[in-house]
Amino acid sequence: MILRMSSLFLRTLREDPADAEVPSHKLLVRAGYIRRAAPGVYTWLPLGLRVLRNVERIVREEMDAIGAQELVFPALLPREPYEATGRWTEYGPNIFRLKDRKGADMLLGPTHEEMFTLVVKDLYSSYKDLPLSIYQIQNKYRDEARPRAGVLRGREFVMKDSYSFDVDDEGLAASYEAHRAAYVKIFDRLGFDYVIVQAMSGAMGGSRSEEFLAIAENGEDTFVRSPGGYAANVEAVVVPRSAPVDASAVPAAEVVDTPDTPTIDTLVDTLNAKHARTDGRDWTGADTLKNVLVMLLHPDGTREPLAIGVPGDRAIDEKRLGAQVEPAEVVAFDEADFEKHPTLAKGYIGPGVLGKDNTSGIRYLLDPRVAEGSAWVTGANKPGFHVINLVHGRDFTADGTIQAAEVRDGDQAPDGSGVLETARGIEMGHIFQLGRKYADALDLKVLDQNGKLVTVTMGSYGVGVTRAVAAIAEGNHDELGLVWPREIAPADVHLVATGKDPEVFTKAAELAADLESHGLSVIYDDREKVSPGVKFKDAELLGIPTIAVVGKGLAEGTIEVKDRRTGTRTDVPLQEITNHLVTTVRS
Repeated sequence: MILRMSSLFLRTLREDPADAEVPSHKLLVRAGYIRRAAPGVYTWLPLGLRVLRNVERIVREEMDAIGAQELVFPALLPREPYEATGRWTEYGPNIFRLKDRKGADMLLGPTHEEMFTLVVKDLYSSYKDLPLSIYQIQNKYRDEARPRAGVLRGREFVMKDSYSFDVDDEGLAASYEAHRAAYVKIFDRLGFDYVIVQAMSGAMGGSRSEEFLAIAENGEDTFVRSPGGYAANVEAVVVPRSAPVDASAVPAAEVVDTPDTPTIDTLVDTLNAKHARTDGRDWTGADTLKNVLVMLLHPDGTREPLAIGVPGDRAIDEKRLGAQVEPAEVVAFDEADFEKHPTLAKGYIGPGVLGKDNTSGIRYLLDPRVAEGSAWVTGANKPGFHVINLVHGRDFTADGTIQAAEVRDGDQAPDGSGVLETARGIEMGHIFQLGRKYADALDLKVLDQNGKLVTVTMGSYGVGVTRAVAAIAEGNHDELGLVWPREIAPADVHLVATGKDPEVFTKAAELAADLESHGLSVIYDDREKVSPGVKFKDAELLGIPTIAVVGKGLAEGTIEVKDRRTGTRTDVPLQEITNHLVTTVRS
């Protein structure tokens, strides 16, 4: 069916919406692809729905190609399966919970591991039934605290989630590689730059885990890569534990007067002014040990204080820390918490009072760079005083280590493959080797070749379908509007009729019908009382890759064809226009 602009359910906007921060959000709203219904909830308008369905089609084709079978679960789910796996509690406030008229607890599905596991348990019982891969493309619901960036981070979104079921770990590895290859094909077709990085499994559990990130300056994820091929989400970077050093020559720890030094910078300045080093070099932030206090809010509502020691020249990365303590949430250690722990001198906290066996009783974890035997300047647990030459292992200990400090440009890759550089990306896909976490919790077993019951091992593979639309828009736009890749665009050709001559509209309508008969989809701007300037602006904004203009050139027997991606224009003879456009679209 030809989409006629005169009747198409579409209104374009000339100004950016007030709540839009990133290009994809601005342009998808301005071009009439989506419309905000509530915070983090969007209506997909006709053109937007066409784009969304094109993404779904690509995902579906590649999943079907590896033998995965599609089904669909309800979005409204019972509590019991999530209670069995512990996720009813672990999800905390991040899921939409409700009760039915009989008082039974329900939820809107944030993800469906439990349901996939149970349906296989219900229908399959033998190794002969496996391997199996099944998937769905369905709306998900998560009560995001801060929905943002349009459909990049919403409360309702479309996701493709698939699961593999195998008898053993060897089978899981094969299923994982098959899905990984399918994902490469999916993202190659979607038309944006992406990178595959090592990732954390997080609350999902499991062993091997990788993310597919669309490279974008506005991406909410930070990843690192090295010249030698290392690539990882910053949450997954594992800094090696520094080797012990010899502390035999380090003098005894000494408490020094450091008034008005609540920050690392003020401390370093005071040290250099009043307590010069014996080796002649200046003190730097890297010589200091910063002890940061946070509170962990567990899903059951309990609060646990945590102290983290990091070199003073590094900050705590909230995402890295959050990934380490999931499913707990990191919240601020506030004044009321300080009142409950009077041994803590705010701004001058040192390791002497930290740790489960010390006076505060607060668990104390160190950055792995803090080597045993290394000497530090740190708080003396007394306002206005620090201690120098405090040696790890000699003068203080910790309860363990934690990967929470920031990863920076110039750091060495953990695998020794070179210097790291950081970049931003949008998480588009995440694949996990789940193992037996959910199968154990829900008792999914089959009989093996020897007639023995064995627990099935699982893989989990997700693609953010609505996110993909935004990621494609992020990577395919210019100052005029969207520039869709051909396979994603809501139409093959945007046909524009300009001027007041009835013959222009007659020829344009004939061309639209001819193109449709050749299997092309067409948006036809047939509006008679709209200026050419407005039509051209709308065409640029909507971003169809090929724009054909029937206008003043018709008198000379030509139609202008513009490539939206390159900006090149070609005058094509009227008798050749259909073949030209068909060839352009299908080349």
